[in-house]
Amino acid sequence: MSETTTTMPGPDATASPPYDEPELDPYRDEPRQLPSGSPMKDARLRLRFERRGERSILAAMERKAPLIVQKALYCDEAMPRMPWVFIITNSGGILQGDRYRIRIEAGPGACGHVTTQAATKIHEMDANFAAQDQSIVVEEGAYLEYLPDAVIPFRHSRFLTRTAIEVHPTATLLYSEILWAGRKHYRGGESFEYDLFSSTVRAARPDGASLFAEKLVIEPGRTPPRGIGVMGDLDIFGNVILLTPKAHADRIAEAFPTGSDFSSGCVDGVSRLPNDAGLIYKLLASESAVARARVRAFWGVARQMVAGHHVPPAFPWS
Repeated sequence: MSETTTTMPGPDATASPPYDEPELDPYRDEPRQLPSGSPMKDARLRLRFERRGERSILAAMERKAPLIVQKALYCDEAMPRMPWVFIITNSGGILQGDRYRIRIEAGPGACGHVTTQAATKIHEMDANFAAQDQSIVVEEGAYLEYLPDAVIPFRHSRFLTRTAIEVHPTATLLYSEILWAGRKHYRGGESFEYDLFSSTVRAARPDGASLFAEKLVIEPGRTPPRGIGVMGDLDIFGNVILLTPKAHADRIAEAFPTGSDFSSGCVDGVSRLPNDAGLIYKLLASESAVARARVRAFWGVARQMVAGHHVPPAFPWS
């Protein structure tokens, strides 16, 4: 049985959609270096998982630098049939004028785990902005975990990310986004010194029926995030979306305890998404290790309830 990953010719050459969000209006000047979206600033990545017999494979891969991936790994002892793929960038982070497009697909009955090599660093900017568009398709009976490492926005960075999800009613997607306040211990601290972070997530069924949409816009220079009822003294924001059949969502919501526990440096909660789409888990934490541990705990409950397997032990360096 062949399990060779197919590298598709000509990675997704379609033009990037217009960035007409009003929060970008102050940042439409061009860099004095390479123009926005020029070669090496126009990254593309497409991954497709398909089922082959008793396990899944990375069946198709398209890439355009600076986004790259290496061979899929079967390193999950709890789910040895599931390939893991690490997204890597050879640019050292996201720079002003960068335009990234990522598409991840899980075919019928397939499973896969996608993460990043390290935290995504949004570098300091003096012109324009950086943008990322993600498209995630999870087909009938598929199970996909997309758990990138944290996003770290540097001083005066501007970043917009848009995620469009299409999920079959019988499929499951676990998607996370962890945002740091900045480089907390650099040059005396850079907490909330970035200019803009904008994130939009939309989900729909294969027939186009909308499930939900959520948009988060943070502009620390206009509205300080340290206010009461926002971040307070906490530095890490986590947003985890679980799209799964209602029966799974009901059991997970009941099995995962949340609440306010300032002694542990974390407050969190689980809510139900509209249209019986699944659950959304949000947390605020004081340290990245606390946030990672809580996201891992939610991931563990979700995987156990949906797939019947435990999550692997955390890497020693994580």
